[in-house]
Amino acid sequence: MTTPADPATTDGTQRTDPGDRTYWTRVDSPLGPLLLTADGSGALTSLSVPGQKGGRTVQDGWRHDPGPFRAAEEQLRAYFAGDLKEFTLPLRAHGTAFRERVWAALDTVPYGATTTYGEIAARIGASRAAVRAVGGAIGANPLLVVRPCHRVIGADGSLTGYAGGLERKVRLLTLEGVLRPA
Repeated sequence: MTTPADPATTDGTQRTDPGDRTYWTRVDSPLGPLLLTADGSGALTSLSVPGQKGGRTVQDGWRHDPGPFRAAEEQLRAYFAGDLKEFTLPLRAHGTAFRERVWAALDTVPYGATTTYGEIAARIGASRAAVRAVGGAIGANPLLVVRPCHRVIGADGSLTGYAGGLERKVRLLTLEGVLRPA
C-alpha cells in the first residue's frame, strides 16, 4: 500500500492529483458546439469553438463529465437568449504575466461596448508600440465568449481578427446590440 506522500500506486502507475485533472463537455450554441474544459476545482479553463485558431481539442486522459459545467451551460444559454450581460463563473486560464494582464483588461469591457487594441494597451500600462503584442495576447485568449475578446475592434472601427472567426464575432456583437442585424 502506498502512502499519501508516495506518488506511485501499487500497480506502479503515477497517481494524478484530482486538481490536475481536466474535465470536458460540449454545449450546443448558436456559434456551433462549444468545447468547455475545467480543472479539478471546477474552474473553467477554456471555451473553444469548432475551427478556432489555437482552440483546444479533447485529449487522452481528459474526463468527459458535464457535471462541473452546469453553471456555465446555464449562463451561456441565458447569454445567447439575451438575458445575461455578465458571466459570473470561476475562470482559470494560464498565460504569461503580460497575457494575464491583457485578459484581465478584457474582463472589464462591458456587454454592448467595444474597445480597441490601443485602449487595452493603455489600460494595462503598455506603450503604444505594444499594441501588436496586445493583439497576440487577445488572440491567445482560451476563454472565448466568457472573456469578451470579441469586443475588441480596430482603431478605425473595423472588425479585426477573432480566433473564432469573424462571422462569429459579428454574431456576438449583433447579439450584444453593437451591430445591427443584417
